[in-house]
Amino acid sequence: MSSQRLAVASEPDYADQVPRREAFEAAHPEVEILYHGPHWRAVIRRDGTEAEVVRYSLRQLLDKLDAVLAPP
Repeated sequence: MSSQRLAVASEPDYADQVPRREAFEAAHPEVEILYHGPHWRAVIRRDGTEAEVVRYSLRQLLDKLDAVLAPP
């Protein structure tokens, strides 16, 4: 898990997403979630490749990751 557990002033629902983020990271150790200034970034590492997803809110990032990593 990332050590960047901080309050994000521009994102009022951040605290509501923390348990969701923690559950996601536990279920998907191949994904690294980082906060970079005004946006969130996820790096998905699997099968020797990397993919990146960037969103401005943690909720949007987790929604997209759920969609990308959902079983077919």
